[in-house]
Amino acid sequence: MNKAFTKESDSDDDDELEAPSPLPAGSRNYITPAGYTRLKTELKHLLDRERPEVVKAVSWAASNGDRSENADYIYGKRRLREIDRRIRFLTRRLDLAEIVDPAAREWTDQVFFGATVRIAREDGIEQLLSIVGIDEIDTERGRISWVSPMARALTRAREGDTVTLHTPAGLEDVEILEVEYRPID
Repeated sequence: MNKAFTKESDSDDDDELEAPSPLPAGSRNYITPAGYTRLKTELKHLLDRERPEVVKAVSWAASNGDRSENADYIYGKRRLREIDRRIRFLTRRLDLAEIVDPAAREWTDQVFFGATVRIAREDGIEQLLSIVGIDEIDTERGRISWVSPMARALTRAREGDTVTLHTPAGLEDVEILEVEYRPID
């Protein structure tokens, strides 16, 4: 049968295509206050602005008649499904979120969630890393997920400790120069 005559599915079957959660089974979704605010802002934008605009466009396109060859209608329906999928994802993440404010933590030189850690690599290069939630990863800014192999290796170590990392290039020893807990924007 020619593809032109097949009906595009309007069902939510594409939920099955969503990737499984990177969180370890049974663990909490730790997130910083700034990360929680970003997710909440995105959800509010989708619900209050983007979704109503797309619904309005789809409604207008549907009123134009034949929907089978109406690109505005077909694109709008597809975009609406994408928005709804993202809304469901954000809602689940926010429902499971446990906000941890690094700035409110008592001082310690031990690495836990929310720590900003200065490390020295074997080649002498210093790097500043912040351990954040899985929805806040930004490697360009030195934000790594608390479930990442590097963060797991650093967790519970203290200032002055040397930690062995398993990298694609092999084992690498890094020294923890400084551990601090400050607001992460």
